[in-house]
Amino acid sequence: MVATLAPAVLRAHADDSVLIALSPLSAGDRVEDGLVVRGAIPAGHKVSRRAHAAGDAVVKFGQPIGRATALISPGEHIHTHNLCSTGTADRSHMGTRLTDPPARIASFAGYVRESGAVGTRNFVAVLTSVNCSATVARRIAAHFDAERLAEWPGVDGVVGFTHASGCGMAKGGEGLANLRRTLAGYARHPNFGGVLLVGLGCEVNQIDPLLAETGLAACDRLRTLGVQEAGGTRAAVDAGIAAVEELLGIANTARRSEVSATHLTLGLQCGGSDGYSGLTANPALGVAADLLVGAGGRVILSETPEIYGAENLLLERAASPDVAAALIERLEWWESYAARNGADLDNNPSPGNIAGGITTILEKSLGAVAKSGTSPLVDVVDYGSPVTRPGLTFMDTPGYDPCSATGQIAGGANLVAFTTGRGSVFGSKPAPTLKLASTSDLARRMPEDIDVDCGGVIDGSASIEETGERIFARLLALASGEKSKSEIADMGEEEFVPWVPGAAL
Repeated sequence: MVATLAPAVLRAHADDSVLIALSPLSAGDRVEDGLVVRGAIPAGHKVSRRAHAAGDAVVKFGQPIGRATALISPGEHIHTHNLCSTGTADRSHMGTRLTDPPARIASFAGYVRESGAVGTRNFVAVLTSVNCSATVARRIAAHFDAERLAEWPGVDGVVGFTHASGCGMAKGGEGLANLRRTLAGYARHPNFGGVLLVGLGCEVNQIDPLLAETGLAACDRLRTLGVQEAGGTRAAVDAGIAAVEELLGIANTARRSEVSATHLTLGLQCGGSDGYSGLTANPALGVAADLLVGAGGRVILSETPEIYGAENLLLERAASPDVAAALIERLEWWESYAARNGADLDNNPSPGNIAGGITTILEKSLGAVAKSGTSPLVDVVDYGSPVTRPGLTFMDTPGYDPCSATGQIAGGANLVAFTTGRGSVFGSKPAPTLKLASTSDLARRMPEDIDVDCGGVIDGSASIEETGERIFARLLALASGEKSKSEIADMGEEEFVPWVPGAAL
């Protein structure tokens, strides 16, 4: 077969043994250094640059992403049919790559609360202690439609956050502790100008102990309501509407003022990743994350199962041995947790990730870690725990995006940045979400969902650094009140998904 003119390919790192197809390849296409493609290869997938014997490491991003399961000839497609994961990364090089980002001055217009925390939005929340009060909470929130909210123009909306737990669980278990941390984090969140917490009355997650254990009893923006005590569903809805009207009056007095970016906490998320995510959107978001750290802000990386295999890159940036040990402890917990449930962490990537060109969890994790930039890792915290240290913090969460983002917001994230290659549709009230596309094609296909097109990194119209600067500027504008695409689409209530591990009793 006669070789044809080469479509575009890319080598992510000088040491890589693969190329990434930037458009579909066909048998006979000639690519880098005269390499001839041996069969059809979809865009975003990998082409072997050299021969790999069975057992040889396959390298992408300068790191092993797995081992060949059979002889792979130059020009062959490398994917699930001939590549498998290699397991855990080397966890021994702790604190060997510590570089602080350059200092930067940045500001935004936010809502300064009595606690000193600063919000990027001004919602009133209706939270639930238990699933049994979900209908009442929904009806209270639904009462405040756009016409009624016109009376309180300084408020962004009334949002009902319901969940599927709160009872039928161990009274002293990990599940209840996680749920209470999450609810407390939302109740304290500076993006709320007022909060109504609705319970049934007989649930395991009793409101009074929740308030006492989490320090919420002293919160003057919080009201509580019990359905049984109120006299049933209708009476509770009426009482809840009256309580929310009072809170709206309080919230409506809040005004934005210019404050330092040190008051920003950014949650990093990725979903529906593809073979381009680790080349464009994720490293560009990493640049923006470093800029925020340089400005004194806080950044949260999460999704523990999706850093598996790339944890060496975080351990090398651990600011202390205690931070490194805490991250390893969490990874070992997940290995044990997966094994107890008859699974392993290599069950990831998802079908959509695989279709987009990601083959192993190591490859996916390398791209996911790129979101965190290069700043030192200063802390590791449990799910939903407050994030207080300036810089990069790792929060232990599942890889499921809504559940992970819920933990980050409970920890104080007042912004979320979400990269996607396949096209995730996601919002995260009360923290606005900026969605970043890994390719210009995705940005064109889903214009009502994508805020920033990172595809210029591939076509050469923008560098990773330039794209990161653009993302950072958009984050500051978002924090100051500019609406994201998911906010315009009124998304973000259903994405409240607290992580509640443990038995349902």
